[in-house]
Amino acid sequence: MKVKKNDTVLVITGKDAGKTAKVLVAQPKSNKIVVEGINVQKKHKKARNAQEVSSIQNQSGAIDASNVLVVCPSCNKATRVAYKVEGDKKARICKKCGAVLDATKEAKEVKKATKKKSKKTADSAAESK
Repeated sequence: MKVKKNDTVLVITGKDAGKTAKVLVAQPKSNKIVVEGINVQKKHKKARNAQEVSSIQNQSGAIDASNVLVVCPSCNKATRVAYKVEGDKKARICKKCGAVLDATKEAKEVKKATKKKSKKTADSAAESK
């Protein structure tokens, strides 16, 4: 399945067509996803004892993964997903701009390292003043 949890997606069919939202749950076996605020359904909750209150709650229902397109974080366009294999790693790629869609551990480590370096240089600059 080309859609993963925490991806931003554009719904292309159904009653919520044209809306953009975040994926909450991905179910690869059934090829379904749950998207925040999309396919909202009512759930009636009955009170189980005297202290609880009965209520009607809204919840997002599952939709088929083929009804959405992944929104690329770098070009902010809805795009199809391609795959690129480098060594033993497989990455999802934006078809329009070629950017990597997966936030890999290596990229996160690089961001952390740059933050630490910038923090150290800022601290040393403050000390020198």
